[in-house]
Amino acid sequence: MSIVLTPAAPQALLRVSDIAMIGVAIVWGSSYGVAKSALAFYPVLGFLAVRFILTFALLLPSLLRASARQQGDALRTGMPLGILMLAIFLCETFGVANTQASNAAFLISLCVVFTPFVEWWMARIGPPRAMFLFAGVSLAGALLLSGGLSGALGFGDGLMVAAALLRAITVCQTSRLTRGSTAPALVLTAVQSGVIGFGCLILAVAASDGLPALPRAAAFWQSTAYLVLGCTLFAFYAQNWALRHSSPSRVALLTSSEPVFGALFAVFWLGESLTVAGWLGGGLMVVAALWACARGNG
Repeated sequence: MSIVLTPAAPQALLRVSDIAMIGVAIVWGSSYGVAKSALAFYPVLGFLAVRFILTFALLLPSLLRASARQQGDALRTGMPLGILMLAIFLCETFGVANTQASNAAFLISLCVVFTPFVEWWMARIGPPRAMFLFAGVSLAGALLLSGGLSGALGFGDGLMVAAALLRAITVCQTSRLTRGSTAPALVLTAVQSGVIGFGCLILAVAASDGLPALPRAAAFWQSTAYLVLGCTLFAFYAQNWALRHSSPSRVALLTSSEPVFGALFAVFWLGESLTVAGWLGGGLMVVAALWACARGNG
């Protein structure tokens, strides 16, 4: 029995991908505070290795059950994408450590501006002109939310710009490399997680005499569990799936609302405060995302 796709089907999938990307923005936004708690117990590279190797272990059965063709496609696409994502994590981690938090929050949001141009360059097809308007509104919101740039720009700021550009390239490359791939999103996520996890482990061991024993504190493992299940397994899977039904620029715009949810998490969970300009900036970023969703095309 064959299934005939009606014209409404792609539009329905686009809506589902939009909802999934907003969900990703929510969990990624909350990840900063959660990761900060975990990093109080363990070094950065060691923690990233634990987080992603655990994810890989959880997804290994799905990788082993996949057909030989699916495994081949997953390795072909997952290896380069995993390396790109490893580079993003390294730039973000060391960038945040070498600049002010407000600078980091704003500069990483440049991803939403870079993505339409990277997509244009790679696909040779310009995204809808409205997408540039949405990106501009979102970036203005990020400027207000973060408080803007402060102090002289330095090495850490350069790393955050590099991370934003790498995010844009990764989103576009994921869309391009997975086109026609038979690998399910879960299997692709397994390969990406393995590359990041074991890559961090190798770098951590090479950069020191070894890692300390794993923490026994319940708070560390609770934070790790949330990051593994929500911010890695769900988020990577959802993004890999969504990029088969949406455009890179649209996905980047929706996930760019991540700082908004990070700010809300800090206010309602960590007890921090947000200025009037911050609330206005967050509102602009949400409006840009909802505007793009309402527009209804990729």
